[in-house]
Amino acid sequence: MTSARLAAQPAAWADSSVVVEVWRETMAIADVELRKLFRDPTELFTRAVQPVLWLVVFGQVFSRVRGIPTGNVSYLAFMTPGILAQSVLFAAIFYGIAVIWERDLGIVHKLLVSPAKRISLVLGKAVSAGFRGVMQAIIIYLIAIALRIAIRWQPLDIFAVLAGVALGSAIFATFSLIIACIVKSRERFMGIGQVLTMPLFFASNAIYPIAIMPGWLKVVALVNPLTYLVDALRGQMIVGGESVHGYASDFGIMIVIFIVLSAIAARLYPTLLR
Repeated sequence: MTSARLAAQPAAWADSSVVVEVWRETMAIADVELRKLFRDPTELFTRAVQPVLWLVVFGQVFSRVRGIPTGNVSYLAFMTPGILAQSVLFAAIFYGIAVIWERDLGIVHKLLVSPAKRISLVLGKAVSAGFRGVMQAIIIYLIAIALRIAIRWQPLDIFAVLAGVALGSAIFATFSLIIACIVKSRERFMGIGQVLTMPLFFASNAIYPIAIMPGWLKVVALVNPLTYLVDALRGQMIVGGESVHGYASDFGIMIVIFIVLSAIAARLYPTLLR
């Protein structure tokens, strides 16, 4: 029994060393990506324009429409988590175009010939996208304060919102990377990105509840990862909001989607050079 345990120890150490190595490589890639953002932080402010327009203009107008059932919360409060999710989607879905630029500049080739694992390259970009999503969340919180929207300020709720935003950003950034690996062209990517963003947004519960959707759209909404992000945010962000599917289901589904997309992206990443 003792010899069996001793024999099993090297394998366990090897597994743990691989995890540590992947973690270090992931953080190194994320650090490089974040340095780009810190050199030009204007992107964060330009990304704030769209949610301001949605909340200040669209939200104020549709708050006067009484036909949208939002439970015990105002329509403006109801749509605030949805606009946060929209900001995350719109910022992350075009993440792949930066990868195409890197391919054209020869950066992708250098990364692929380095000892870094392919999954580390994908996870590093996902972590960077998650940080950008958290910055978007801070902007939305400030807008919500200005509009006097009732927000939950308990530390656990804020942590859950930021975790959900980071996970959602990672999902859509990884999905964007997969698209970039398939199309391999900036022009094609821009066209496909434009086609995908609006259907993903409107075929979700971001600006209206699933209950009022026609049957076929409900099916689409239930396979849309943005739906589960909005559901988790709505239950944790606003006073009176609640999760329809349950927080465990929302985060569980998003984690599974992220794992699947990460595995696909890691496999496709080398094909960028073909």
